[in-house]
Amino acid sequence: MTATKRSDKKPSAPGHVRTGMGGWVFAPWRGVFYPDDLVQKRELEYASRQVRSIEINGTYYRAPDAATYRKWAAETPEGFVFSVKAPRHIVQTKQLATAGDRIERFVDGASALGDRLGPILWQCLATRAFDPDDMAAFLDLLPEKAGGVTLRHAVEVRNETFMDERWLALARERGVATVFTDSPEHPSFADLTGPFVYARLMRSRAAEKQGYPAKELKVLAKQAATWAAGGDPRDLPHVGDALANGAPRDVFVYFISAAKERNPSAAVALDKLLDNA
Repeated sequence: MTATKRSDKKPSAPGHVRTGMGGWVFAPWRGVFYPDDLVQKRELEYASRQVRSIEINGTYYRAPDAATYRKWAAETPEGFVFSVKAPRHIVQTKQLATAGDRIERFVDGASALGDRLGPILWQCLATRAFDPDDMAAFLDLLPEKAGGVTLRHAVEVRNETFMDERWLALARERGVATVFTDSPEHPSFADLTGPFVYARLMRSRAAEKQGYPAKELKVLAKQAATWAAGGDPRDLPHVGDALANGAPRDVFVYFISAAKERNPSAAVALDKLLDNA
């Protein structure tokens, strides 16, 4: 069958918003997001033509080989990018400052995605408290390039001790984005610390066909457009003061967890609102 293809936009400058979800293999998406007659081996091909980005979650448990990354890249259209979640054997290390060799191996592998590689997500456990020295050493280990690909790093923190202006200063100094995690279970703050924005939205509801009510999707679209234009939405929670307007930024918005069966629909709906903004 032929997939309905959303409009392709290949960004030539910062200020581009990509919406997506976590992964592309999920049985309840059959008949809801994926057509019933779509063969499973074509799910990535189909999904990557409905949304502009996908966060690869499986790499948290096992990093694939370079050939697998290249295969995934080849199945997606020009302009599409993946974000890649760093393996737990790295982010769960007691002292992150000791993980240099493992970081290098993982990043080298992920660089096989080539121009399909978007941000790398480093998700901290909720039990990891803010240790300024260890976090500074960890951020210093994150490479700027691998395999000829310029890298972008986003750090998701899940302990309230990171709600500290010292963390914001450290992340800004290193040019690393702090993930805006919109969740009732984790600290949620939208302070901008990097040259791009990474948002993980975890409030989709099964009763809503598009995951979120239309009114809430319009608010999300306005916030994403503000980020992309270089603004700092003041209606979102902050630890420090909101930043003054600056240069345009790339924005990555992923619908994660919660009512997972609705997340692709939420990503598509938000993308359409942004197209019409």
